[in-house]
Amino acid sequence: MSRNSVDDVVIFIESEMIGMRYLAEALSEGRRYLLEHESKGILDDWGLKTTGAYLARSEDEAADLARSVGYPVVLKVLSTQVVHKSDQGGVRLNLRDEPEVRKAYGEIAEAFRGSGLVGVSVQKMAAPGIEVIVGVTRDPTFGPMLMFGLGGIFVEVMKDVSFRSIPITLQDASDMVREIKGYPIIRGIRGISGDEEALQDLLMRVSALVEANLEIEEMDLNPVFLYQQGYTIVDARIMLGSAPRSPSAHKPAEGLRTLFYPRSVAVLGASNVKGKLGWNVFHNLLSHGFAGRLYPVNPRSAEVQGVKSYPSIKEVPVKVDVAIVLVPATATPQAIRDCCEAGIKYIIVESAGFAELGESGKKIEREMLSIAEAGGCRLLGPNCSGIINTHAGVVESIGVVDDLDPGKIGLIAQAGVYAAGYLWGMRRMVDFGAVATIGNKLDVNETDILETLGADDNIQVICMYIEDVKAGRRFLDVASRITPKKPVIVLKAGRTEAGIKAVSSHTASLAGNDQIYSAVFRQAGMIRARDNDHMFDLARAFASQPLPKGQGVFIVTYAGSLGVAAADGVSAGGMRLSELSGDLKERLIKILPAYVGGLNPVDYTFDQSPEQVKKTVEIGVESDDVGAFIVVLQTEILGTFFEALKSIDFRGKPVVAVAACKEFVLEDVIRFEKAKIPVYSTSERAAEVLAAMYHYSLWQKRAGR
Repeated sequence: MSRNSVDDVVIFIESEMIGMRYLAEALSEGRRYLLEHESKGILDDWGLKTTGAYLARSEDEAADLARSVGYPVVLKVLSTQVVHKSDQGGVRLNLRDEPEVRKAYGEIAEAFRGSGLVGVSVQKMAAPGIEVIVGVTRDPTFGPMLMFGLGGIFVEVMKDVSFRSIPITLQDASDMVREIKGYPIIRGIRGISGDEEALQDLLMRVSALVEANLEIEEMDLNPVFLYQQGYTIVDARIMLGSAPRSPSAHKPAEGLRTLFYPRSVAVLGASNVKGKLGWNVFHNLLSHGFAGRLYPVNPRSAEVQGVKSYPSIKEVPVKVDVAIVLVPATATPQAIRDCCEAGIKYIIVESAGFAELGESGKKIEREMLSIAEAGGCRLLGPNCSGIINTHAGVVESIGVVDDLDPGKIGLIAQAGVYAAGYLWGMRRMVDFGAVATIGNKLDVNETDILETLGADDNIQVICMYIEDVKAGRRFLDVASRITPKKPVIVLKAGRTEAGIKAVSSHTASLAGNDQIYSAVFRQAGMIRARDNDHMFDLARAFASQPLPKGQGVFIVTYAGSLGVAAADGVSAGGMRLSELSGDLKERLIKILPAYVGGLNPVDYTFDQSPEQVKKTVEIGVESDDVGAFIVVLQTEILGTFFEALKSIDFRGKPVVAVAACKEFVLEDVIRFEKAKIPVYSTSERAAEVLAAMYHYSLWQKRAGR
């Protein structure tokens, strides 16, 4: 069990456990599927509460066991070939006397003769309760995943389930229960409720069991009857596999800071020919004020763009921090070997033509990685666009980049063209601190860069565009350490990609790839963006505004419909409209025109003026119930509100502005954005951003920040 789990629950386990011997026996026999009495034996050993299951190999044994258990009882087939007992007619319920038991045993024995029949399970008939399901599946990226949901139609049709990566904490267990749509049934309705504390204990124990026994590949506890006090596991199914290999120790990311703050950079393939990638990269480093030393490597030129050139990296007279490789793919392995022999520890391969082109490219990649590992080097790429760090004048992009101002936002992107496009398009409104492209992730991956930016004081907000994740558990652990300190906003491409599904358990069939990613993001406290606009909507606000100081939002508008839309968005996001106290309310009424009826939203119609907005907002600033502001401004005269809003002391409360059709007044919008007042095109988008900031503030408090 992990340290977090130990803090939350302590499970005492005897050294000799009958149930765990079942697991060892199954593995020794080469069986992947545990019979029900074996599965429940394991669960019983770990302190989980089951109906029990006792093996009967004859009618007489079944009758004796039923008498011992106490009527009514249930009989179920035990077979090495029957997984879904109910579906195949292998269950007899509510047997109330010995004749019924004997008859049921005979029917089951006859029906499954020749089908790997081991015997029949005899167990107590459980009292009905709220039906839930708990399961485990193994995800290829994140390892064992715990699942919870309501049973019956909720799981079969609605798929109302939640997931978390194992091991979980007690807070994770609570979140899993509360985030399903059917949670109100557990919380209580019409006098029926479920024992949440017992349910959380159940989830914690399953997590600990699987963490300690990695051979468990899938598990279904279905149904589990949840009562007002306690629970009972009615049916249990455990599938085994080979224990996964322990992941190799990752290379420490602390040293990757040198990638962002090098003192010297060499460019292999630097060029004097304008338009070539080697010209672009070297020009960017020269023109953005890199304060360190630059060493172009070009065997055919004595100088590159006015800087002394060297025919080989091994002839550079000093040890270089970072080498950028821009040579054809087939020449890349030798270039990396030369860099390693020259003592360079950080290599960026911006060349393309590798795994993305097929097996021949993959072969080159394997050779590159082998050389780098043997030389003790870290390798970024290939097929990337390098790193940009505006705080150090480092601009390694393969496209020519115009002037950049230092900013607080870090962007991690698998796709170099993607990053370059958004950098070009947004640099007038958004100041990036760092942009890192990781390409094919042969060595350095998204988690390495995330860990590095998480430790960089110049970066306050991290955005990620990812298509997949390597070393999923490490990704979760690193993100969980960073999110209490700074927001991590992630855009995962491939939302509709089908996950790896098995037919042996409900849990596996429900664990779609995208749902697993969403669960891991929630578990780590990351904020998932729907699309690029949403990600940068969030990033601009997080980078420019403080977090809301409370749940209440004060709305000022010039159009009633836009104010109503803002109010709807606030409510949908889990916030509420703030209420002014008596004295502040009186002060507001005095400055309002007679035709203004509401006090939140305050709707000035088309009579809205900068002075009115300023006075109204300043009254809201004084209210303890106002945690944030949405100011909907008249787009045609947007620029006239700039000085008024900029002059307000918001006392640490965030403000977001709305300007419908803002694309037609971009120069005014840019002025607001540069002044750290984000402007959105709809009230709903503004409210959604504030809600994300509010819920992130709750996450920080929960994490003890």
